[in-house]
Amino acid sequence: MLLSTLPALLLASLASVAQAQYPNPGACSGECFTHDPAVVKRADGKYFRFSTLDLIGISTADNLAGPWTRSGSVIQGKSVINMAGNDVLWAPDVVYIRGIYYCFYSVSTSGSQTSAIGYATSTTMESGSWKDQGIVVTSTGSSPYNAIDSNVVNGTGPNEWYLQWGSYWNNIYQARVAINGEYVFRSGNEHQIGYEPAGNHKMEGAFIWKRDNLWYQFLSRGICCTYNPDTDPVDQVYHVTVCRSDNPAGPYVDKNGVACTNGGGTIVLASHGNIYAPGGQGVFNDPAHGDVLYYHYLDLTVGVAYAQSKFGWNVLQWTDGWPTIV
Repeated sequence: MLLSTLPALLLASLASVAQAQYPNPGACSGECFTHDPAVVKRADGKYFRFSTLDLIGISTADNLAGPWTRSGSVIQGKSVINMAGNDVLWAPDVVYIRGIYYCFYSVSTSGSQTSAIGYATSTTMESGSWKDQGIVVTSTGSSPYNAIDSNVVNGTGPNEWYLQWGSYWNNIYQARVAINGEYVFRSGNEHQIGYEPAGNHKMEGAFIWKRDNLWYQFLSRGICCTYNPDTDPVDQVYHVTVCRSDNPAGPYVDKNGVACTNGGGTIVLASHGNIYAPGGQGVFNDPAHGDVLYYHYLDLTVGVAYAQSKFGWNVLQWTDGWPTIV
């Protein structure tokens, strides 16, 4: 009896320690629903949060913790991209380049590889100010990737930009893009920068953050977005990992040197306590907090339905060139 009890106690203790390694999300008040958020702080101090659904919903606040207020959408009516799902839109990424905000978005339907990445432009980010510009990348059933979950990052010079995208299939691809005024053009050959070889390749949502001449590829891994906590292994639901490179085009490796194209990835954030399935992440620098990791998550005390996704954020701390949340 004693021998059989000790391992159980040890396992419980280890599980408790594992869960305790992650702090809880920062506070959020007001309109806290989000999925695949993008967060930008305008020069006047106003925060903008963009979300999947509702043609890329916009919420604003004067403080990262809120209160957040819903203020409209990026696209009005439907996207100019003539494809199923153009009246919903997913996975925004918003970047500011030479006086213009670019909102990249995805057009698709659940489980489909017939997808597109489009973008809109604005000088203010306010609802009603965005101009839909159309397609940058598309995919079909014969493509090696699914053209959703886009992100743009700067390379080594002011005119060097990279677009990364992908979800399931052969996962994460990247290509150079030229950005000139309102226009975005693919200008380089695509190549794979992330791949999960196991199972049905549960890897998506690449977000690359540039810091100190290193590029960090944050990824969402695991089961999304329909959950059963009673049967889904907690270590296999959505979580956030990172790989890094000294070149924006890769190759990317994790802290142990495992290639991101071979399933590598150091865990940055995972389920803990009542915080469940964090993912859909991004990073921005906030003068009030420093580098901030933002994401969506579910609260087990509330529920795990898609509509119960909440906005989460934590400050990033960098140790020996690798991020942890605090």
